[in-house]
Amino acid sequence: MPATQEEAGVVGRYTGPACKLCRREGEKLFLKGTRCLTEKCGIERKAYAPGQHGPSPRRRRKVSEYSKQLREKQKVKRTYGLSEGQFRTTFDKVRHLPGVAGENLLSALETRLDNVVYRMGLASSRKAARQLVRHGHVEVNGRVVDVPSFQVRPDNEVGVTEASRDLTSVRASLEALSRGVPVSWITVDAKKASGKVTERPTRDAIPTVAQEQLIVELYSK
Repeated sequence: MPATQEEAGVVGRYTGPACKLCRREGEKLFLKGTRCLTEKCGIERKAYAPGQHGPSPRRRRKVSEYSKQLREKQKVKRTYGLSEGQFRTTFDKVRHLPGVAGENLLSALETRLDNVVYRMGLASSRKAARQLVRHGHVEVNGRVVDVPSFQVRPDNEVGVTEASRDLTSVRASLEALSRGVPVSWITVDAKKASGKVTERPTRDAIPTVAQEQLIVELYSK
């Protein structure tokens, strides 16, 4: 049987409803900021996969190891908002580094500039953080960086530019600290809309729920 487009990894960036991605993976990926914490969350209203007309009574089919690996990769890729190519490129860059490949992958994803901005609470979602970066509202060590995939290193200072600190979206996100509650490896100064990465995150300091070893197994075939 020929591989599906999803299995072959040829599908580009998803542009449909974000809630469908959470429903497809069967759990919240927190793609829509504060909305994910309310009763309006898609998976709260329809806790079944898209395409079904309600919970299916059909017999459960045995899930293959390949299917488990694929679903885990899709879940993590969608959580961080990357295309298949971007996700694979990130994996290829870290797979030969010292340490555990899966943990290195998550660490690299966490230290992307857009994710750091999100973790600092400067944006309500990773998508919103990516827009802030691309539009030139974010600086690293005092210099504007508009590349979302920029790798933030320990002791790097990240913040919203002085001219952009009063943006409504930034202030609202900092006040809500929705899903952007700072993690242990980031310090935040809410008044200055800035912070610092104090160390490279270890697996136990990364709150993303994932079985990263399944992704390593998938890409190692």
